[in-house]
Amino acid sequence: MNEPDDVRLVGGDSRCAGTLELKHQGDWRPVRGRYSDWTLKEAAAACRDLDCGSAVSVEERKESSVRSVWRIRPDCVQSGSALRECAASGSSNSIMNLTCSDLLLQPNISGSSSVDRVSEAQQQGFHVLRGSTFTISCSVQPQYPGGSFHLTFTSSTSALNYTQPAVNHSAHFLFPAAEPAHQGSYRCVYHVYVFSHDFFSESRLISLTVAGKLTVYMQVWKMWK
Repeated sequence: MNEPDDVRLVGGDSRCAGTLELKHQGDWRPVRGRYSDWTLKEAAAACRDLDCGSAVSVEERKESSVRSVWRIRPDCVQSGSALRECAASGSSNSIMNLTCSDLLLQPNISGSSSVDRVSEAQQQGFHVLRGSTFTISCSVQPQYPGGSFHLTFTSSTSALNYTQPAVNHSAHFLFPAAEPAHQGSYRCVYHVYVFSHDFFSESRLISLTVAGKLTVYMQVWKMWK
């Protein structure tokens, strides 16, 4: 989805949080933030336009002086009309700050084994030898300090969840010996508490296949060495 050219959130640490601004009649202005005008239901329209999920919080910020703003008619937004179609010119010192659910960037997931290191580009099918050590790594671009990573594992027979704190925006989950029970799908989920709310973001899935035996592989490798 392309980002809209008439709605934006500015001044925050993410494109999905900040002061709501609207471009109407060729003029960018902040949106008036009176609580009587906005509930999470109306704010959800802005988050949806920005491809930022749903609305998490709406805050009214008082400025020291009155400025030109766009006033948004709540009934118009509730009818499904675009924000710019519901805007009227006005003046106010009340500005709206909005936080949407998709605040975080998507984390990365990659893996490597003690026998054969695998690059992220090859990870749609991540293969390891039975008995080898392998690591699933989770990382995210620096946005906020702290947080934690949850590594989720699902297979036809089980589902597990491993957790580590984020250190330098990453975590590494070590598995000492690959077994058939490790075959399945893995996903990194990053959790962090910011703006008085819990947020999470999920990576893509990678699939792990366990094949052969490490001892056999090492014997063949020694023969060719």
